[in-house]
Amino acid sequence: MTDLDALVGEWLNLPDLADILGIEVGKARGLVRDRHVVGVKRGERTIFQVPAKFVLPEVDGRPGVIPTLRGTVMVLADAEFTDEEIIEWLFTPNDELGELPVDALISGKRAAVRRVAQTLL
Repeated sequence: MTDLDALVGEWLNLPDLADILGIEVGKARGLVRDRHVVGVKRGERTIFQVPAKFVLPEVDGRPGVIPTLRGTVMVLADAEFTDEEIIEWLFTPNDELGELPVDALISGKRAAVRRVAQTLL
C-alpha cells in the first residue's frame, strides 16, 4: 500500500474537524458515517483521521467539506475501493485530469472526476 502520509500531508482528527466546521464531534462522526468524508486510523495511537484538504475555508460563507466529495466517494465505494484506497486515489496525480482528483473536485470539476472514477467500476 502507498504511504498515505506522503500523499495527503495534513490530517485532522474528529475533534479538530468538528472545531474547524463549528459543529459537535457527534456531527463530525455523522459526516464520516454518511460518507461526506472518509478517513483512516493512523499515527502512533491509531487515531481516526481525515485529510485536512477535504475541508474548504468557505462553503456557503463558512468552512465546510468539499460539497462534491460524497458523490465521488460513493462511486469509488461502488467500485469496491476501501477508504484507504479512496484516499489514495483522490491524492494520486491522475493523467486524465492533469491534477490530483481532490484538487479537481475543489476547483469544481466534479463531472470530470466522476467520469474518470466510473472507469474503475
